Amino acid sequence: MRFLVAGAGSWGTAFTRVLLDRGHRVVLACHTAEQADAIARTGWNPRYLQSVDLRAVEAVALADAPGDVDVVVVAVPSRAFTSVVDALPGEAPVLSLAKGLDPATGERLSSRVRGRQVAVLSGPNMAEEIAEGLPTAAVVASEDGFLAGQLQHALNSTLFRAYVNPDLVGVELCAAAKNVIALAAGGVDGLRLGDNAKAAVIARGLAEMTRLGEAAGARAETFAGLAGMGDLVVTCWSRHGRNRHAGELIAQGLTPERAIAEIGQTVEGLTTAPVLRDLSHRLGVELPITEGVCSVLSGQSIAELAAGLMGRRPTEE
Repeated sequence: MRFLVAGAGSWGTAFTRVLLDRGHRVVLACHTAEQADAIARTGWNPRYLQSVDLRAVEAVALADAPGDVDVVVVAVPSRAFTSVVDALPGEAPVLSLAKGLDPATGERLSSRVRGRQVAVLSGPNMAEEIAEGLPTAAVVASEDGFLAGQLQHALNSTLFRAYVNPDLVGVELCAAAKNVIALAAGGVDGLRLGDNAKAAVIARGLAEMTRLGEAAGARAETFAGLAGMGDLVVTCWSRHGRNRHAGELIAQGLTPERAIAEIGQTVEGLTTAPVLRDLSHRLGVELPITEGVCSVLSGQSIAELAAGLMGRRPTEE
């Protein structure tokens, strides 16, 4: 198959390698012509995952992306997702790798795709490990079972195991919410509160995500799977996790802006947290960790937040 990967950041670069290893042809559409020229000239991404061999890739600027492809893979930040999809030529199905909500409307990103079939891929997929050839698993979610099956067949290998799931709502909400919980888990690391506290944040965060998903019409079992628990655990614990790292830096005294600058890449949880909170208000669902993260981003001390969460009225699990 011929794939267009829109977005040449870490995840777009690593996923391009997955496609190449499965024997597919890949056009990698870069944010700038300079990045595309560098990849075309050297066979390597000058900024992201520089160990990934891209010599078999056709690199172009995003503005020059072709329309005659079988699938468009969109690997851009949530804030850019709608504008990128709207500008893409052709009518090929979209496979979204983005993990967030549309910050302008609060909608799930797949709902921003017009006139195309759409699927979402999510799971415990740290780009750095995939780039090193380490094994992982992911779930492809779509309301179109035939499309999900096609993508599963196109992606599945001994290093990248692909499952299908019809619960598009649940998979997308998992992908968005887990980044916010990872900010809180990083805060635990920054305050050196220990593994017990971190595990508690992850477990209660999973319960929080599941409540929100069920209220939005998702299936509870999705949150116990790869897109839910799997992605949540790796995002909260991995040294590669940008959201975890940002939470750690903020707990150590950096502003969110300085944390982003130090990490040097998109930190989706910082964009998603207030959008997720507003969604929970519309659905009437209580998300104490998400509310707390938003309070810290608005200036509350993270130590005060930790004390407030621990001091909440005891209740049933």
